[in-house]
Amino acid sequence: MGISPYVPGKSVLDEHQTVIKLSSNEGALGPSPKAIEAYIETASALHRYPDGGSNDLRESIGRRYGLDPGRIVCGAGSDEVLYLLGRSYAGPDDEILYHEHAFIMYYLITLGIGATPVKAPEVNLTAHVDSMLEAVTERTRVVFIANPNNPTGSYIPTEELKRLRAGLRDDILLVVDAAYAEYISRNDYTAGVDLVDAGSNTVMTRTFSKAYALGGVRLGWAYCPPAVADVLNRVRGPFNVSLPAQAAGVAALEDASFLAISRDHNSTWLPWLSERIRATGLTVYPSVANFVLVRFPDDDRHNSAAAIGFLNDRGIIPRETVANGLPGCIRISIGTEAENRAVAKAINEFMS
Repeated sequence: MGISPYVPGKSVLDEHQTVIKLSSNEGALGPSPKAIEAYIETASALHRYPDGGSNDLRESIGRRYGLDPGRIVCGAGSDEVLYLLGRSYAGPDDEILYHEHAFIMYYLITLGIGATPVKAPEVNLTAHVDSMLEAVTERTRVVFIANPNNPTGSYIPTEELKRLRAGLRDDILLVVDAAYAEYISRNDYTAGVDLVDAGSNTVMTRTFSKAYALGGVRLGWAYCPPAVADVLNRVRGPFNVSLPAQAAGVAALEDASFLAISRDHNSTWLPWLSERIRATGLTVYPSVANFVLVRFPDDDRHNSAAAIGFLNDRGIIPRETVANGLPGCIRISIGTEAENRAVAKAINEFMS
């Protein structure tokens, strides 16, 4: 009862029939038309249970990313997979470690299984390997790292991620949450596949909710060492991924051209929006994901709460970040061209 339930990004404003929702980092262009078609085609089979092993989906993920399908476990969003990992490898009297401004679900997962949450300080709103290693105790069982991180948009490079793994005990499970990996094309970034393959104690989690824009079907997955995959398959629900979700996921993976269009859109509008907001005098933190984190002044007229109210009055919904320990900031997802231009115009007016 001490857990405050997760509060998702707002979707509606009472005074506006239509809104610009930029509060949940959803894919700006929506899902692949092929994924929509595949979803609809499952309607006549909704009386049937889905494939309990998500076999076609795991095979498609394996082909798309060059992975062994036998080491892939699918879930109802990566949230479910993250929870299953916490539940399987930690419990009361154990500690779960993560970085200071990480995805808030790590904290909620930890409390939900009766473990103790431990936050390591970040440096420049970025996970700091030395701080995380210093926070490890004999009770540490799981370490979560979001790379890139939500809500900061920052990431740590490959060598630092490897240094984190090398500095942890062998009996500590490192979980690399790479929900935004599809948006990154940097030579010094790894989503974590190489770390998973290098040992028996690292897991990479991914989602279809961001670049594939399938947040509504709840679909995620993990690439694991064989022993970890075996554990997850023992504790997950027998039909934890719905039939429509599996079909949409397979179709989305096969539509590589649409994914490329979505990535190109983000590559264009992420720097565009960042530059326009910086031009107003605000701090926009560097981001490699599909959102920007903006810091506002402390004065009552221009603080983050006032900014949210101003944007809401114009039908724009950003995300407050108080729960992430960033009360002076708001997070804004990259939207369509029209939505991005509307945000830039509104913030310019707010700061004028």
